[in-house]
Formats: sequence, structure tokens, C-alpha cells
Amino acid sequence: MQMCHFQQLAIIRRYLTQNPRLEAHIELKKLSNTLTTIDKESWLFALDQWYQKWSEYLKEKTVDPMSGKWHYTHKKPRGAYQSLERYTPYLFTFQDYPELGIPNTTNSLDGSFANLKSKLRLHQGIKRQMKTILTDHFLAK
Repeated sequence: MQMCHFQQLAIIRRYLTQNPRLEAHIELKKLSNTLTTIDKESWLFALDQWYQKWSEYLKEKTVDPMSGKWHYTHKKPRGAYQSLERYTPYLFTFQDYPELGIPNTTNSLDGSFANLKSKLRLHQGIKRQMKTILTDHFLAK
């Protein structure tokens, strides 16, 4: 399975915004932007270096004075890092298996389904069973 680089970058953008202001956020965004041009070993090393530098920042906790419960202070960069860490095994499948010719993005797939989506939108009133038949016929071509 290959995680689409474009989708991973969109996830990071949702966590860190397009123009982050804090240094840890800026560095993680810059690192994530190298995803499409870097090899797996360099990526793992760079991500680990970033985490080593900012681990204390990510572990900071804030206590709610009303409830006495704590939560992580910096949820956004923490979530962005966890997403990168979680999906790293699936980000470089195209490099691990070059003989399969897997692209690093799903752009070619997205374009091919646009026609199917427009056909299904034209026939909004049809039942689910008929939509399945239409989809099967479209994919059989």
C-alpha cells in the first residue's frame, strides 16, 4: 500500500496551517515539504532529528484549573508528527518496490474517476443497485 504524498501533505497543512509562525511548526512543515524529493533513509533520519530537537516541546502539558485534568499544550504539531510517524511505512512503498512502478501520488487515479463521478451526479435519482451496475460497467471499459 502506498500513501499518497499529496494527501499526507494536506494532512500536515491542516495541522500546521499554510504559514506556521512557531519555529517547531515551521521546521516540521519544511521537513514535510521535502517528502516528495527525499529517499526513505534520509526521511527517517530527518524526522528523528526533528523529534529529538522538539520532543520536550511536544510533551508539554497544561492542567485545566477547573477540572484538574491535563492535556498536551501543543496538540497541532504533535498531531502532525504522529501522522507522519504513523504513515511513514506507507509513504515509501514506491521506493521499496520499484519494479511495481507505483506512483507516489494518486493524481492519475483522481483524474480517471472524475468522469465516473460526473456520470453519477447526472443520475442522482437512481437507486443504489443501478449505481453499482453503472460503476461496474464504467470500470469494465
